[in-house]
Amino acid sequence: MKMKKLALTSILCTLIVLSITAQDNCSKYYPLVEGASFQYTIYNKKGKTDGITDYKITNVANSGGSTSATFDIKFTDDKGKDIFNTDYNISCSEDGIKIDYASLFPSSMMKQYEDMGIEMDISGTDIKIPNDLSVGKELQDANVSVSMNMSGIKMNTTVDTSNRKVEKKESVTTAAGTFDCYLITETSTSKTMGATIETDNKLWLAEGVGMVKQESYKKNGNLMSRMELTKFSK
Repeated sequence: MKMKKLALTSILCTLIVLSITAQDNCSKYYPLVEGASFQYTIYNKKGKTDGITDYKITNVANSGGSTSATFDIKFTDDKGKDIFNTDYNISCSEDGIKIDYASLFPSSMMKQYEDMGIEMDISGTDIKIPNDLSVGKELQDANVSVSMNMSGIKMNTTVDTSNRKVEKKESVTTAAGTFDCYLITETSTSKTMGATIETDNKLWLAEGVGMVKQESYKKNGNLMSRMELTKFSK
């Protein structure tokens, strides 16, 4: 159960990391450079490591004004055990980024669902980051939806991101280094089988790097988890 929870947590974190794109020039806040690598460590509310996700851009191709990139993803748990490996494809043009949400889920996990007779459909809208970020700027909402159907029994999960705003610019230091970041705050609302969970999130972004740090809080202000960039190269 814990393994599945960690895997799903990593997938949601991947959505956060890889769906952050700059409008008009999609590479400004995300370096689509072959060989670039990112490592994010996920910590629980007590500051203990829950898992590590490694990303590496293995292929970048340009054709007809569009850029496509393949990310290899590896998630390990707090014991250093490999939970899953998969890859992820994005395409980038002047209109922004298109994300293959279904490719976020490891093929082994999808195969298990298929063997159980579970049909899955994943869709959503990208989290847009305009190139002209400035303090006080309000940003566009986003959402992700996962629908599962098992022998006529349907389960829908939605994650809506709203109230997105650039709060300030500040320096942030992690194990990967020190970065000049914009702090973006937002509200995330998850709905599954009638249950609703709402969190307040803080996201630190650095130009040419992407996400440096992310924190999630309960509505009462208590920290739930955080994720930090712990290794980065390009």
